[in-house]
Amino acid sequence: MKVDPEFEHKFSRFGEDLTVQDDNVIQGYASLFGEVDQGGDVVAAGAYATSLAERSARGSRVKMLWQHDPLQPIGVWDELREDERGLWVKGRLLTEISRGAEAAALIAAGALEGLSIGYRTRRARQGEHGRRILCEVELWEVSLVTFPMLPAARISGKKRDAPDQSLRVLAAQLRRASRQLAKSDFFQSQTGTGRIDEQ
Repeated sequence: MKVDPEFEHKFSRFGEDLTVQDDNVIQGYASLFGEVDQGGDVVAAGAYATSLAERSARGSRVKMLWQHDPLQPIGVWDELREDERGLWVKGRLLTEISRGAEAAALIAAGALEGLSIGYRTRRARQGEHGRRILCEVELWEVSLVTFPMLPAARISGKKRDAPDQSLRVLAAQLRRASRQLAKSDFFQSQTGTGRIDEQ
């Protein structure tokens, strides 16, 4: 699949207190305003407003995907809105499909704790220290992901201290390693059997 070079991702973290409700509802912040993520970008308040209004007018939904894979929708986002903190989302995992059931189990166990948005930048400016300030983005999807980029985005509404530099580096290395593994011939051959043996 060819990747659009203008299509970008931003990660957020659910937080340890995220739970899947009885009706498989999940909710939290997919993006926080004013927070510097590990890519050095900051999303400005109001960045999603135009895109959300356009989608509402067209009657089109922002997709809920598994790990940004367009072939793996795992639920539906019923509510997306901006508030003073960021982009808040609420949706339902479809546990009738295997990946949705797996996602619900992983969240309940604390093994999956991230959200990531897929978007295109419409308007940005340069801020302090060379940071990119995203002023307007076109939102396409919000995915459940393994490795978050913006650890301060929490379901509880509490902001915690950002991780130190060593943790940021480790997280970036883990993200790179997981992408490389997913692209490897070894992973492709093993996933056909439904398991991956440790080497």
